Amino acid sequence: MSIDQLDRRALLAGTLALGASSLAMPRMAFARGTGSRNLMFVILRGAADGLAMLAPVGDPGFARFREPTLRDYEGARKADGFFAIHPSLEQTGNAYAQGEALFVHAAATSYRERSHFDGQNMLETGGARPYDLKDGWLNRLVGLMAEQMGQAPRALAIAPTIPLALRGDAPASNYAPSALPGASDDLKARVAAMYQSDPQLSALWTQALRTRAMAGGDRATRSLRDGASAGRLAARLMKGDQGARIGMVEIDRWDTHINQSGVFRRQAVNLDALLGAYREGMGSAWANTMVIVATEFGRTVRINGTNGTDHGTASAAIVLGGDVKGGRVIADWPGLSDSDLYEGRDLRPTIALQCLFAGAAAEHVGIEPNLAMKRLFPDHSDAPLTGIVRG
Repeated sequence: MSIDQLDRRALLAGTLALGASSLAMPRMAFARGTGSRNLMFVILRGAADGLAMLAPVGDPGFARFREPTLRDYEGARKADGFFAIHPSLEQTGNAYAQGEALFVHAAATSYRERSHFDGQNMLETGGARPYDLKDGWLNRLVGLMAEQMGQAPRALAIAPTIPLALRGDAPASNYAPSALPGASDDLKARVAAMYQSDPQLSALWTQALRTRAMAGGDRATRSLRDGASAGRLAARLMKGDQGARIGMVEIDRWDTHINQSGVFRRQAVNLDALLGAYREGMGSAWANTMVIVATEFGRTVRINGTNGTDHGTASAAIVLGGDVKGGRVIADWPGLSDSDLYEGRDLRPTIALQCLFAGAAAEHVGIEPNLAMKRLFPDHSDAPLTGIVRG
């Protein structure tokens, strides 16, 4: 697109290429972040296996159903005496030991089928059925915070496009490194001059350049698939007065139909690197930061014929942060006997993910949890899960 073709409509509706990166512009100017509370949502796309993430080694059924994976947990860090944290989650385990991380097990949305598309839709919209809601629960949180605090917090996905969880009426944007050639300084100066008389577009352009500067240049981030690089980038974009207060990161490839142990190990190493790099990168701001990690559904309890697992129901979630009341596992454990399994094959869900999201987010940002539950998940009447944050 030439400079003459870069008009107001294109800038408002599209994605700007800024150097070797892209920044999708919101439909209105960014508001500066309100307060100093940071919340990041990490979605594990593909159905991450909660039984591998946090193995219930104290349940006799685990050894019976997962015998090929038992050696993975030899010498693993124990959690609450009943569970074992996967050894690849080393930094997450350290945060658990330091009281800054907790696990929530046997958790799921209200979805009981096994489609990735439908499951992710419900995880991100918070609806009671797939495609009932068109906006995301995280975007509704941005809107609720704007009402409560008088100013919308800046919301930013570190992703090529804005994920469904952050789409909606509240302003949100995204940033991702790209292999596109860099824009020249002359081009950027001409765009700035073109829009300097338009307050809205000028503010958007300034914010775009500021975001790219905060990212530290795309050479600092090899790829969003590299967990450590993505974690450092997220921290750079969420620190300081100009940083985003609400963030989101995606990690895909959790669909472990084949070679469960090997594939999960690689994925867990990458997730752990992301969380560790983000925690370190936030520095002193970690004290005011929360990270929620969740997936659309779990895996089958039994290992299949290709040493993998198939689509299941309940899984595990992780909550980390400087104000998290960690060092524990929140679970109403359903058991792994044949009669305990959901439909004779899956870990039975006993905790609703939407209750965790509402309770954790509300406590962290200072919103009344019941109000958050009502506004973020309007199709659900459950009570929020509270006590996530230290009192």
